[in-house]
Amino acid sequence: MKKHIKLNRTLAILSVSLVVIAILVVATPILQPKYLSVSTEGSLTAEYYPHVADTPHDVLFIGDCEVYESFVPALLYEEYGISAYVRGSAQQLIWQSYYLLEDALRYETPKVVVFNVLAMKYGTPQSEAYNRMTLDGMAWSQVKVDAINASMTEEESFASYVWTLLRFHDRWNQLTTEDFTYAFKEKPIVSDSGYLLQTAIRPMVGEAVAGSPLADYTLPQTSFDYLDKMRQLCEANGIQLVLIKAPTNTFGYWWYDQWDEQIVDYAQKHHLEYLNMIPYAEEIGLDWQTDTYDAGIHLNVYGAEKLTLWFGRRLQESYDLPDHRGDATYDTPWLARIATYQARKNQMKEGQ
Repeated sequence: MKKHIKLNRTLAILSVSLVVIAILVVATPILQPKYLSVSTEGSLTAEYYPHVADTPHDVLFIGDCEVYESFVPALLYEEYGISAYVRGSAQQLIWQSYYLLEDALRYETPKVVVFNVLAMKYGTPQSEAYNRMTLDGMAWSQVKVDAINASMTEEESFASYVWTLLRFHDRWNQLTTEDFTYAFKEKPIVSDSGYLLQTAIRPMVGEAVAGSPLADYTLPQTSFDYLDKMRQLCEANGIQLVLIKAPTNTFGYWWYDQWDEQIVDYAQKHHLEYLNMIPYAEEIGLDWQTDTYDAGIHLNVYGAEKLTLWFGRRLQESYDLPDHRGDATYDTPWLARIATYQARKNQMKEGQ
């Protein structure tokens, strides 16, 4: 009798455990943010992996919004035959850029890595929401573990990155049809080779609004430590590291001359090219009445295409990058991507 009771109790516990596990397995992908109609930037990190499995890249862009809204890989291939990808994400901090680069080198070795230096102003973790948009989409490896440990704010826990339900369990009252549709189904691609297309036009009013004076313009040592790691990683793999500052420059994203001088000094010391594009806006052909979607903070597609053509020419001339046009291995995927990019652009324009 006692054995029978004990067996029934064991079976009951096992049954309840299996039900709980089943609920967790089902609930986790439902509650996980989909980053489609809201905060599409959160999809960018994960979209790299199927892309690189299909085509290697000669140029890899890494950095924050100033890369994923400024450079159009489809246009780089169409005009120059350059195979490129933008591994950007919202408020991508420099240690995240470093680990995303280290992660990319598990799959390919580009000839050139282009890093946007705006993130150098941050020396400490900033925001869990932005951390999530960058890190949750990374493939699991020791690199992701290191990236999480470097990025977590004091309120975050490593366990919540492993079991995301610990973080998103309270999203139940925010769920939409989208959450259920793509819980167990592949999501649509939101970017074009990492470029996040914007067709809206919101002109800059007046002159660019400068940032307020700072008490201390010294860029954080942590940022230079990771820039060193990035440079050394590139050197060890025969990659040319190029530092840039995108041509946008207004309040909230102001690039101080004092910061610029520190990057110039670093680049000269280590024999790197550093290209501050802000003074080149006129040469690039940017018109702040038509080429921005948010009053000059970021470029829209019309500005990004101008910048891409201008910078692509410099890349081709300075780094002896191969023109892959005519090579079926590259043409087959890239011509399809160019068509997808044009279709997305036209659809977004028509929808405005």
